[in-house]
Amino acid sequence: MEEIRPSIYYEDAFLGVNLAAFILPHGTIYIDAPLKAEDARTWRSTLLNQRGGNNRLLILLDSHIDRTLGAKAFDCPILAHERTASVFRSRPSVFKGQTPEDGSDWEGYVDSIGTRWAVPDITFTDQLSLHWGGPEIRLEHHPGPTPGSIWVIVPSENILFIGDTVVANQPPFLANADLDAWQQSLDDLATNYRRFQIYSSRSGLITLQEIRHQQTFLKDVQKRLERLINKNASPESVNKIIPVLLSHFTFSKEKEEVYMKRLQNGLYEYLLRRNQPSVEEEEVEIGEANNDSFDS
Repeated sequence: MEEIRPSIYYEDAFLGVNLAAFILPHGTIYIDAPLKAEDARTWRSTLLNQRGGNNRLLILLDSHIDRTLGAKAFDCPILAHERTASVFRSRPSVFKGQTPEDGSDWEGYVDSIGTRWAVPDITFTDQLSLHWGGPEIRLEHHPGPTPGSIWVIVPSENILFIGDTVVANQPPFLANADLDAWQQSLDDLATNYRRFQIYSSRSGLITLQEIRHQQTFLKDVQKRLERLINKNASPESVNKIIPVLLSHFTFSKEKEEVYMKRLQNGLYEYLLRRNQPSVEEEEVEIGEANNDSFDS
């Protein structure tokens, strides 16, 4: 565990995504959950020693299984974007492991099957601010990797947690992506947050160069997918473009199969969704007001 600012902690030792937490006078705010329940308990116990207030809140940066499956072990209110909450409402109450393999961390943890989902208790649509006795913690909607992707920003400390908006030296997850919105989020990141320490959920502290690399990769993905869409190609045709897309990244040989699987699944699902968009994707009802504030 690293204290990156006073009362702001970062952890990359658990299976699943990297984590963060704020220890504040009113309580502890967690960002994302580890996959394993025992890791969640360890993380909670470690933070208890930092002597924050008694309240607890878990923020989920999007709906990906790697960051949401262990949420129930925190036994506290959960905050997420409304579009993320809508994903949970469509899931069965128990995770059955029937999701197609997509190169996620949960696939290496067989005990994840049978885990009960924890549904978000608090949602927002555009922006929400938390005031727990320390610096303002601002949550903003920045779609791209998923429709409900959010960032956690601490303006006074120049700290930013961006989830899967940028991943370095590995292909991102594309199955639920909105590539146009993702590019807009990356433009915002590169333009408006140059003085911030920016933390990716899978790559730790990232640089402007890595943000630019993500932009270049997604432009290549979009160009090649549009060609397939214009040809009315079958989803299976994405296999032809995987080798050239993988060439954007430098990684160890042992990761090649996992990353090929990640791209294959992501591109297949993206193309299938573009060819046959569902009503649910086109018309997600947003029920909360914009620019909310949550104080404790």
